[in-house]
Amino acid sequence: MRDLLVFGIVVWFLLQVFTRAHIGVYLWTWISLMNPHRLGWGFATTFPFAMLIGVVTLFSLFTSKEPRNKIWHPETVVIFLLVLWVSLTTFVFALNPNGAYSEWDRFIKIQVFIFLTVLLISDKAKLDGFIWVLALSIGFYGIKGGIFTIMTGGGARVWGPSGSFIAGNNEIALALLMCVPLLRYLHLQEPRKWVKHGLGVAIFLCMLAIVGTQSRGALLGIMAIGLFLWIKSRNKIGTGMLVLAAGLTILMFMPDTWWERMNTIKTYEEDDSAQTRINAWWVAWNVAKATFVGGGANMFIPSVYAKYAPDPTRVYDAHSIYFEMLGEQGYPGFFLFMLLGWLFWRRSGSLIKQYKNDPERKWAADLGAMLQVSFIGYAVSGAFLGLAYFDYYYDLVITALIASIIAERQADAPTSQPAKPGKRTPGFSLTPHRIRNT
Repeated sequence: MRDLLVFGIVVWFLLQVFTRAHIGVYLWTWISLMNPHRLGWGFATTFPFAMLIGVVTLFSLFTSKEPRNKIWHPETVVIFLLVLWVSLTTFVFALNPNGAYSEWDRFIKIQVFIFLTVLLISDKAKLDGFIWVLALSIGFYGIKGGIFTIMTGGGARVWGPSGSFIAGNNEIALALLMCVPLLRYLHLQEPRKWVKHGLGVAIFLCMLAIVGTQSRGALLGIMAIGLFLWIKSRNKIGTGMLVLAAGLTILMFMPDTWWERMNTIKTYEEDDSAQTRINAWWVAWNVAKATFVGGGANMFIPSVYAKYAPDPTRVYDAHSIYFEMLGEQGYPGFFLFMLLGWLFWRRSGSLIKQYKNDPERKWAADLGAMLQVSFIGYAVSGAFLGLAYFDYYYDLVITALIASIIAERQADAPTSQPAKPGKRTPGFSLTPHRIRNT
């Protein structure tokens, strides 16, 4: 039944992609982030949904007459250079050619749709739809995981969908850390009380699910985003009380086994998992120092450990976005990755600075603030997880870019007539609005 439901949803929206190409971006994002087909047990689990959506969306570029954005901006230039560099390390310098090619293939597909998203999400209504897809695709697992944590008394771990970037407990925790600020943004913008209350419940359940993953890196991350949610909030007293109350409620709920695991952060020298991570970070450092260009994606294999690790018996993933990029893509790739993060932070900050006092575009300032909170979650928890190629991060980078393009366009547009009483602009719509071409 689940297989048929997913298949039906995809087919229904695919038919609309032929005339509205941006819906293909929604579909791809939903499939790649949420992996709904992984929730079934039949034919849908192996059906090539992503390939089908990609083909139809690319075809629609030639048939759809929707407005388009300019595609080249500082962020897209850096992403393009990073794609070129990852391609070079994959086909020329890879220490694990088959593994590198597998990651490159996935990374290239992600970045093709990153560029399509920049091109096709050309107005506020489309951007709202994209943000809803980003928030709910990951938020689904937060709501589900929060309920699971309550039902199990916090004694069992929350996991992500198998076969995805976020299958592990640490990985789903990081994704949820990045998702919670998006849910908060939607909560700030939503005029309908019942939806607003629903988003509030979703935020609480997602935070509970993050703790329920029993990820120690996520604990550091949730403290970081809690602090920045307060810093970036309009109402610091109200937000502070809400974050504190939610945090205390969640922590009091968790069992002794959870506290015992979290306490190992203080004694990382005695923790085998922590020592294995440090060993992997030395491998990354030594490979980059020896080759400068890195060892290519998926290089953390026994033969590389035998040559570069302090302890060659502890073979492990990089478990850090920074050391993963440094070891696999060398100093050039690491520089591009860090430069992209700086551009993301600067773009989000620019949205806050430019529009925080503009009633018509206050939404852009709110979005910029929440995207910075998401970035903090990724930067802090990502220090302990190997998710440098995770599509959710790149989706957030271009969300800030697209918001900047649309807000700037709104400034150039003629002043619109006041809305009639009782009318409102929907927070989520698949109907494109007419705008000027750029």
